[in-house]
Amino acid sequence: MRRTAVRVMAGTLCLAGVIGVVTAGCSQPPAGDGDSDLDGATAPVPTPAPDRRVRLTEVATAQAPSAGVAGPDGTVWIAERPGRVRVLDQEGLGAPVLDITGETTTDGERGLLGIAFDEDFAHLYLSFTDRNGHTTIDELAVAGGQPQPQTRRTLLTQEQPFANHNGGDLVFGPDGMLYIGLGDGGSGGDPLGSGQDLGSLLGTLLRIDPTGNQNGGYAVPPDNPFVGQPGARAEIWAYGLRNPWRFSFDAGTGDLWIADVGQSAREEIDLAAAGTGAGANYGWSRMEGTQPFSGDEPDNHVPPVFEYDNEPGRCSVTGGYVYRGEAIPGLAGNYLFSDFCEGNIQALEVRDGEVTGETNLGVNGGSVVGFAQGPDRELYVLDLAGPIYRIDPA
Repeated sequence: MRRTAVRVMAGTLCLAGVIGVVTAGCSQPPAGDGDSDLDGATAPVPTPAPDRRVRLTEVATAQAPSAGVAGPDGTVWIAERPGRVRVLDQEGLGAPVLDITGETTTDGERGLLGIAFDEDFAHLYLSFTDRNGHTTIDELAVAGGQPQPQTRRTLLTQEQPFANHNGGDLVFGPDGMLYIGLGDGGSGGDPLGSGQDLGSLLGTLLRIDPTGNQNGGYAVPPDNPFVGQPGARAEIWAYGLRNPWRFSFDAGTGDLWIADVGQSAREEIDLAAAGTGAGANYGWSRMEGTQPFSGDEPDNHVPPVFEYDNEPGRCSVTGGYVYRGEAIPGLAGNYLFSDFCEGNIQALEVRDGEVTGETNLGVNGGSVVGFAQGPDRELYVLDLAGPIYRIDPA
């Protein structure tokens, strides 16, 4: 049975990607909080139910925080886009424990874009663009809560033909494998045709075993969907993605949520229930959400579970997490996300794998570039302008 996406309809706006790179023919969103209707009048923000009311508590300020991950000893590790990694604990944000600012660049949508730990915090993984703009996935051993630079090795590199749509997120799944998101290579409209090309790593979600190759590099899990298929890259887990800027696994169920940045009309959120999703085709660039973009809809297209139209103030979806903390009981099982331009924190109510509603939680995180899930499953909001917020009960 085909999934029907929940839609929020509005006007159109065009943004190339998530970090403010506007392509020719696109316009910046107007100033404001994103809660205005098309004639400019301010629309009221609904008040959430008492057990769903939240506030944003600023816990630290970083230089362009781009990603975060739960670390050892109850910490949250924060990546700064210029190339530093810092540790957030009860005393605040510490000095950098790793600095690769000389190895990356922040032009376009580039920089240090993702960090991840393996299950026992023995290794830290980085996703960044090198000085030539190409995606690089590195691994470092961790000892005593400190990365060990002498152990650093490169697992994977991918040439990026343009300065946008790098993807950059990386996450360990419940299966212990490392999942890596890559955009379609950039520019606009997928000029390379990467989205539907199984011979390219661009426009895909990869799944690799980072320690499974005794000769260095990485191993391809034998149960990956395209292993042995002629002309297909065996690392690919899913494809048809434009810029999977942020994705996450539900800590309670193992479901995979992917927020894929749209071209000019639709922002989409995709869902693969635990144990499914291998070989999924999310449609780009034949489809933008449930809307045709170029050519016919693929027969195996997996439509989004939720989508919204770009409108004044909204431009680029920023994916988050299904809430599994204890501080806000009314949000249990809800998927929290935002939009880079609008900044409002939204919650999707989900039942049996279907979105049944959307709630504006009434708080704004600024230029929301990512979320982080702490060791206690509470969530943090990363504002590219610097603030790091924790989502607390109001």
